[in-house]
Amino acid sequence: MTYRVLVTDGVALSGLGPLVDDESFEVVAVDHSSSREFRAELETADALIVRSATLVTRDLLALAPRLKSVGRAGVGVDNVDIPAATEHGVAVFNAPGGNTIAAAEMTMGLLISVARKITAAEASLRRGEWDRAAFKGVELNGKTVGLIGAGRIGSEVAARCQAFGMHVLVSDPYLSTARAEELGVEMMELEGVIERADFVTIHVPLNDETRGIFDGETLRRMKPTAYLVNASRGGVVVETALAKALHNGDIAGAALDVYENEPLSSESPLRDAPNLVLTPHLGASTAEAQVGVATEVAEKIRILIQTGSFTDALNAADLG
Repeated sequence: MTYRVLVTDGVALSGLGPLVDDESFEVVAVDHSSSREFRAELETADALIVRSATLVTRDLLALAPRLKSVGRAGVGVDNVDIPAATEHGVAVFNAPGGNTIAAAEMTMGLLISVARKITAAEASLRRGEWDRAAFKGVELNGKTVGLIGAGRIGSEVAARCQAFGMHVLVSDPYLSTARAEELGVEMMELEGVIERADFVTIHVPLNDETRGIFDGETLRRMKPTAYLVNASRGGVVVETALAKALHNGDIAGAALDVYENEPLSSESPLRDAPNLVLTPHLGASTAEAQVGVATEVAEKIRILIQTGSFTDALNAADLG
């Protein structure tokens, strides 16, 4: 029997070796999930692999009667209705390891950019200006960075910050004391991290516990000289509150790669907020990461279809 795997959202086909190299699978790539071709292919798909553009809703699942699995080529699964998938008996996989280094490096890039005002200085120079005094930055060396979350990506960021000579604080209720000692970080409650850190970087999923935790009150508790970096998930930071905090000088600056709604609206208050670096969700946008997440999720789908094992599925407990 040949199993059909439908792939969309520009998932790196070069990373689908576990499926392409197996004669049991037929991989069908459709560029856009909004097309008629995609809807037609859904009817006979045994598995679906997406990135973030496709919304795997209850209605979409109803169009795919043969579907056994949905693979998200990346970490976040905000675009997948997991309860609906479970009701349809569809296992949901993600790829938490494939883009770890890319996301960690993106965080460091944003950290350096906002600390040294690199993007603002570059834009000024392109306008024909030469105003060195306007772009005096701060060094990372000797500063304290507070990590909100220290999983795969947060741990890699911690190591890189330490290489820059920074002291690392971590707020993460799931981090064990032994793991904190291994990482060489100091564990604290969220309030303590926010109040002490010169830089705060966010590395958490978006859920009921994390949604909107960086609101106006939280931002006002940060140092007025502190910087906030978020390359994790949009919605963790309340964007209107951040724009207000930057205008008021409650914090020194911020850098964002993710947003509550993407693409970022032309009406967003972030667009004219001062001392703010904005990038269009580039955390996993490296050639290496795109191949990595595709390979990781493809292997999980291969194992599920050929062996029936859904141990790594995000909804495994409910499917069992």
